Amino acid sequence: MWLFLYIVFVIVSGIYFFLTWNYKHWEKRGIPYPEPKIFVGNLPGAVTQKHHVVHDIDRIYNQFKGQYFFVGIFNMRQPQYLVTDAIIARDILINKFKNFHDNEFSEMANKEKDPIFGRNPFMLRGEEWKEKRAEITPAFTQLRIKAMYPVIEDVCERMKKYILRENKEAIECREMSAKFTTDVVSSCIFGIDAGSFAGDKAPIREMGKKIMDFSPRLMLYFILVQLIPSLRKIYKITFVEKVVEKFFVSIMKDAIDLRKKNNVDRNDYLHYLLELQERKNLSELDMVAHAITFFVDGFETSSIVLSFALYQLAKHKEAQDKLRQEIKETLEKHGEINFDVVNEMPYLEQVVAETLRLNPPGTFLSRQVTQPCELQLSEDKVVTMEEGTGLLIPIYSMHRDSRYFEDPESFIPERFAPEKGGVKIYRDKGCYMPFGEGPRICLGMRFAQTQLRAAIVSVVRDFEITVDAKTPEKIVLNPKEFIPTILGGTWLRFSEIKP
Repeated sequence: MWLFLYIVFVIVSGIYFFLTWNYKHWEKRGIPYPEPKIFVGNLPGAVTQKHHVVHDIDRIYNQFKGQYFFVGIFNMRQPQYLVTDAIIARDILINKFKNFHDNEFSEMANKEKDPIFGRNPFMLRGEEWKEKRAEITPAFTQLRIKAMYPVIEDVCERMKKYILRENKEAIECREMSAKFTTDVVSSCIFGIDAGSFAGDKAPIREMGKKIMDFSPRLMLYFILVQLIPSLRKIYKITFVEKVVEKFFVSIMKDAIDLRKKNNVDRNDYLHYLLELQERKNLSELDMVAHAITFFVDGFETSSIVLSFALYQLAKHKEAQDKLRQEIKETLEKHGEINFDVVNEMPYLEQVVAETLRLNPPGTFLSRQVTQPCELQLSEDKVVTMEEGTGLLIPIYSMHRDSRYFEDPESFIPERFAPEKGGVKIYRDKGCYMPFGEGPRICLGMRFAQTQLRAAIVSVVRDFEITVDAKTPEKIVLNPKEFIPTILGGTWLRFSEIKP
């Protein structure tokens, strides 16, 4: 009996020591930190999923902001830096980019084991990242996006027909927005109609959801690498399932064959990939990886921002009416709203900017210290950032910080009015970065904003939008989704505006 109890004591003590031995890491370095809890560290939401992890980050941010420019935290037992000052964040992302070149996730993917996600610029490091980003950047020029704008307009019309067909009941706006972005990116990448508004589940959308799905398998892996950091170098996980990989490889093959067979000359994303393949001798998997990069940027994050934009306009009638008036005046002046015109509508720009401030598609940025550097901890202390340590920049918290934004919890598009400096004044302060900042800023930013503007104009012009009772009055972010969405759905009603 005593032997058994002794063995249990030794095992329990060993586990406790293993989980907590690193918890003096920041104290030894003279860096302030909140007291971590055993196993979950300072970010319990990431493990328990009882609340969205952004709230853990926000709590720590508000505890230390104004006192220190960054602090130490523990992601389970793994030490990370958490930035609490916008200027320091901007300095890290732009001026000291070489010291924070890579993100933390980049060590987890393998090109051979996971050829699609492993070739995604988001996951690549060093020179390889630079090379792949350079390959894909020209695909997102204004000229090329303008050429794809008629495709976006066509999908807008399909979305309006869908609303008219479904508006007897409240419409779940995230689902509708996902149908819209799926059809847009499918047409621009593969030259196919995904048929998302036709009624049945679109196969390409279902497969796209699997790419973004944070499965129990991934959850377990992320927990294990936080407990045993060396595991990420020993074992690389497959983010994209083989069935998804085969699906997109097949679609890419069919799209290329169809385009070559029919001699289609269309200045879209697939056209650029074919040109790139010819110049660089890209492999089939390289082509699919680039296509998936575009798909992920244009599909999931854009649909969530669109659903939040329509929700905010439904909730704030005065903003919706003001935007509708701008649309009316623009139509009277130009006769139509095309690519050039939609990018020159000031209040529309303010609505989009304010939506992205309150509801950024990424709540934080992850970086890794790739070269040691000195950084200001407080007004009177400088410390050296240690190579290999992870770092978080809390976008959600900075966007809602009263030091940078007056009445930060309120939806006030006018704060981005041109006469007040627009978006630029906040970007220069480092406190506004919905797409990131610096050399690693989101590649699909321009395209995402273009399809977002087009969809908002299309819906607001023809429909009065209101919030349905099924949408909670006080929204709660779904703790099980990495990209923030409303728990229970975003239910809206659309009343057609008669001419």
